[in-house]
Amino acid sequence: MRVSSRSQWWRRHGSDADAASSASEVPGPGAAQATAFGLPKAPAISTQESGERDLDQFVQWIWSEDAESSVPASASASAPDDTGARITIEEQYNMSSLDDALQQLLAIEGATGAAIVDYGSGMALAQGGNPSFDLGIAAAGNSNVVRAKLATMRDLGVTDEIDDILITLSSQYHLINVLNATGASGLFIYLVLNSASANLALARHKLKGIAAQIEV
Repeated sequence: MRVSSRSQWWRRHGSDADAASSASEVPGPGAAQATAFGLPKAPAISTQESGERDLDQFVQWIWSEDAESSVPASASASAPDDTGARITIEEQYNMSSLDDALQQLLAIEGATGAAIVDYGSGMALAQGGNPSFDLGIAAAGNSNVVRAKLATMRDLGVTDEIDDILITLSSQYHLINVLNATGASGLFIYLVLNSASANLALARHKLKGIAAQIEV
């Protein structure tokens, strides 16, 4: 408890409380007459009620002062701020559109895995399915393939755009579709197909249609 807080309270309320107490201690005329004539004194009226009430108010005031002082000044400043972690409506829409596109890719007959990849960083923005390998590693590796092909085209002076790159394995087709739209520049779709169950021509046709819808 702070002494300064008590002194402030007494400066505000103490003079009134002391005045009330001193006033209650002054004997009235009835008491003097009772003493003079030897009459029994009237029962004294307790003056503690107002004093006790003032004391209770004083104690409550100190408690409230101490409670306020016990709260650190930096408590509100140290509250976690999650503004940096908030997701904007546009970001939510982009993630939703990528997830929708991913589900359409996996719905292609024979598809075992798919990813939408940023070939600048090699990071998969969305991926799904259950191929026999790690899609994250495949996304990074195929980013090198796309960057190498684009660099070769620049060196050769070829100005055409890449529609897709087909890698044929003994039991799989790996399709890479580079997105050329303004809203999806720098991305490609990586689609893994089981060659025994997939129709390659139909898969390429559907892949091209899905690629045209993607915007980020």
